[in-house]
Amino acid sequence: MRTTEIMTISLPPAMARQMEKVQKEEHRTRSELLREAWRQYFESRYAVYTPTTIELAAIRKGRAAFKRGEFVPLSRLRHELDAAGNQTRKRGSRKASY
Repeated sequence: MRTTEIMTISLPPAMARQMEKVQKEEHRTRSELLREAWRQYFESRYAVYTPTTIELAAIRKGRAAFKRGEFVPLSRLRHELDAAGNQTRKRGSRKASY
């Protein structure tokens, strides 16, 4: 059973020549270079985050609470946040009288 998947890609001639040059300089195969390029691309765009032990515990606790039905629907949360924001604005919008 194969542990890799074979793919075919197309490159512009200039990029193919550049790849050949790097292959010779670094003594690497095309596959090695492309795997490294993809690895760097994915790490820069889709970084993998590993939660800490404390975060994992909080996630488990939150999931358990959700299963018990202990949650606030998004519409209610938005309503409560809007109400809290309006109260803050009303208090903060008063001007001092001299």
